[in-house]
Amino acid sequence: MDRRSERFSVTTYTHRGDLPADALAGASAVAIDSETMGLRLGRDPLCVVQLSDGGGDAHVVQLDRATYDAPNLKRLLTDPGVLKLFHFGRFDIAMFWLHLGVVTAPVYCTKIASKLARTYTDRHGLKDVTKELLNVDLSKVQQSSDWGAADLSEEQVAYAASDVMHLHALRQRLDQMLVREGRDGLARACFEFLPHRALLDVAGWEDVDIFAHS
Repeated sequence: MDRRSERFSVTTYTHRGDLPADALAGASAVAIDSETMGLRLGRDPLCVVQLSDGGGDAHVVQLDRATYDAPNLKRLLTDPGVLKLFHFGRFDIAMFWLHLGVVTAPVYCTKIASKLARTYTDRHGLKDVTKELLNVDLSKVQQSSDWGAADLSEEQVAYAASDVMHLHALRQRLDQMLVREGRDGLARACFEFLPHRALLDVAGWEDVDIFAHS
């Protein structure tokens, strides 16, 4: 059964199995993140996908790991008219291919944008970027928790929602910096290649830089 909760002025809708067909309808860009049982491709299952269109709501989908039958979510991930915003999308895109069988595109990654724009620092985690650019402190307490549990706690749901609520604003700020530094074209090229980089990870080149000399 779907569930709605309100916390910190954010309305969060939780769903089991799939995103409702009418959720996020008309959105041109959707922020997306996922929660898994670990960070190893092929070993750790995909458990939760959270999404937001930037309008103050978040949708947290607890997937059916027995079937991964989520046609509405898959349709959104592959919709060419909807830009999917991620932070380190490389991992999420690889997980979606492994478990949902779809190649996510088109995409935008705030971590890539940060690395291209914020060359004055090596701190490109979501918490660091959000704090500097938006002056928002994100809690990472629930980052390492049991996302495969039958029922998610309120804290887990709030954490999942918080990871997508600020990506739209981050994209706007990072785009301004990329244009200012003359790197927006390079960023777009990286975003276009990102799904292919994720597929290379799945195919076994996860720890190999194919562009390196040796």
